[in-house]
Amino acid sequence: MTFAIFFILLFIGVPIALVLALTALWYIATSGNSVLFESYPQQLFGAIESYGLLAIPLFMLAGELMNEGGLTSRLINLARILVGGFRGGLAYINLVANMMMAAIMGSAASQIAIMSRAMVPAMEKEGYSASYAAAITSAGGLLSPIIPPSMLFVLFGVLAQVPIAEMFIAGIVPGLLMSLLFFIVIALIGLVQEYPKGEWPDRAKRREYLLMGMPAGLIPIVIIGGILTGLATPTESAALASLAALLIGKYVYKDLKFSHLPEILRRTALNAGMVIMLISAAGVFGWVVVYEQIPQAAAAWIAQQTSDPFVFMLMVVGVLILVGMVIDGIAALILVVPILLPIAQQQFDISAYQFGVVVCLTLVTGLLTPPVGAGLFIGSSMTGIPPMQIFRSLLPFLLATLATLVLLSGVPELVLVLL
Repeated sequence: MTFAIFFILLFIGVPIALVLALTALWYIATSGNSVLFESYPQQLFGAIESYGLLAIPLFMLAGELMNEGGLTSRLINLARILVGGFRGGLAYINLVANMMMAAIMGSAASQIAIMSRAMVPAMEKEGYSASYAAAITSAGGLLSPIIPPSMLFVLFGVLAQVPIAEMFIAGIVPGLLMSLLFFIVIALIGLVQEYPKGEWPDRAKRREYLLMGMPAGLIPIVIIGGILTGLATPTESAALASLAALLIGKYVYKDLKFSHLPEILRRTALNAGMVIMLISAAGVFGWVVVYEQIPQAAAAWIAQQTSDPFVFMLMVVGVLILVGMVIDGIAALILVVPILLPIAQQQFDISAYQFGVVVCLTLVTGLLTPPVGAGLFIGSSMTGIPPMQIFRSLLPFLLATLATLVLLSGVPELVLVLL
């Protein structure tokens, strides 16, 4: 009945954090083991008792400060210098700007919301269909959990007890690979549809965009550079990024007012509170799963199906795409890692880094797939375009994402090359 209660609560619309917490309570109540009740609060607290998780609210704060301080629009103009002159240049600008934002924010949902407001109206003005503009922007959000920094990588590092900095490094090549495939998709669609002709900025504009964009472009360098050189931990890099976004928005661009800070901090606290509550509830649910020895049972079943690591990874991808369709990525990550990671490492000798990158990317794909598809609804609410209309335009990008997952599953060197 425990899993029946889980699915009943899920499908009647109870928030996922409460679904996980209440399901765990149901299991304890029906088990007759009163000692588990005493451990319940400890497990709730233990799931979030990690210094690494501080990076999550700090990266959220950095994203809010960037958007409020005008850094996002300057990054978009910086992208114009690089790809703005190609036919369909604004589509490429959208993707490059999303790559830059992915190297700062770490949250796909937040990135889709911010970039939808910034890019979709501009693309519509230049003659792109609204659904295609929203699709590119939403697809760009998929880069957020794989190009470092990444909130899912932070959480995976905590769950798998691997260095978060090394998880970030493992995501660099896969992130660039998926970006390349997205560029190819845009180019191929451009052969079929006649994109508006792009324009290279003139010399004066290039100089203006470069000078104004360089301060905003320093933030990814602060984050990634601090981690790669060992000068800062991921959490410290997130704090430095927030400070840099505050100073640049206030004193360089002068778009950020100190009077905006209470509202920025309120939004950050609410969003971070929801995530932390979800992690806590999912932690106690995962404790119940492990207590019932479900990982051992799953390992025995999978071992009967295949002995090939590549086939195992494809099975994981297939299952997690379905899981990600109905369960939030963070909650799903906390549920599946304790079950599947030991199997991957012990039965198939798969690196935790390869497994983590594949699992995080697979789960976040669920943001853009029905029936739940939170990313689709975020994009729809920001643009007014129906979610299924965005989804139809997204299909080529989702196929490119699947191709990336197959490559990462079969070629571990793509993940491990920089480690």
